[in-house]
Formats: sequence, C-alpha cells, structure tokens
Amino acid sequence: MRRARAAIGSAVFLVVAPGVFGGLMPWALAGWSADDDFALALRAFGGVVALAGAAFVVATFVRFVVEGIGTPAPVAPTEHLVVGGVYRHVRNPMYIAVLAVIAGQALLIGKPAILLYAVLFWAVVASFVRFYEEPALTRRFGEEYSAYRAAVPAWIPALRPRGRGNNI
Repeated sequence: MRRARAAIGSAVFLVVAPGVFGGLMPWALAGWSADDDFALALRAFGGVVALAGAAFVVATFVRFVVEGIGTPAPVAPTEHLVVGGVYRHVRNPMYIAVLAVIAGQALLIGKPAILLYAVLFWAVVASFVRFYEEPALTRRFGEEYSAYRAAVPAWIPALRPRGRGNNI
C-alpha cells in the first residue's frame, strides 16, 4: 500500500512539476507554435534530446517509488535515500533530465530564446538544491547522505557508477 500511495503521489507530482516546467512552459513561451523554418536536423536532434530527457525523468520518478518508497515532492519524501540506478552516476539526474527536455524542445520548437528559459530553470533548481534540498537531506539521512554526496557528483555525471545500490 505504501508503494501504491507513492506511485500515485509521484504521478501527480510528475504532471505538476516536470510536466509544467519542462513541458508546458517551453510551448507557452513559444506562443504555442513551432518555427517551421528552423533547421530540420536541429529540430530532429532536439526531439531526440527531449524524448531521452523525458525517459530519464520517468525513470527517476520510478526509482523514487521503488527504491525510496516515496515521491520526489518535498511534502511526501522518500523513506529511504535514493542512490541506485542513474543516481549512482549523478546526484541530480531528475533536474538534469528536465533541463534536457527543455533544451531539446528549444531546438524542436525552433525557438532559441527557450534556451534562456533553460538557463533560468537551472539557476533556480541549482539554488533550490544547494539551499534547501541538500540541507534537508543531510538532516533526514545524516551520514548516509554525506557519504553519498562525497562519492557522487552533483551535476556532471560520472562515467563509472559510484557505489552499489544503497551501499555508497
């Protein structure tokens, strides 16, 4: 039952947070239209980047339900620190994936100005991570999070995974 509740909460949060900031906002900023004159190769590449980012967003949300038994939402946090899967390579894959969705859409839609939105999104998210999320995780998970933080980079994924599952 706990996992079912976590899955429902995560699905709602997926629509509310990444769905709005990574999906709706770029299109709203583009005036709900794409630039048909934008280079087809760039648009295709943008589509691939956006789809890959979306796949990683979903994978990170699933990891929160299965491994963490909770949601990414601060109001319904996980019972366990999530450190498996892609989290063995980088501490913030969900935010990086949403950023990829936004940047990919900038190319897909053909509106380079959306890249400015991507930079603004990253600045806000990085500040949130630094000033809220990291201190909150340190308080909640103590030495386990400190060891994870020391072993796994925050923003640039390590090519080789660090740790094994919950054993960092």
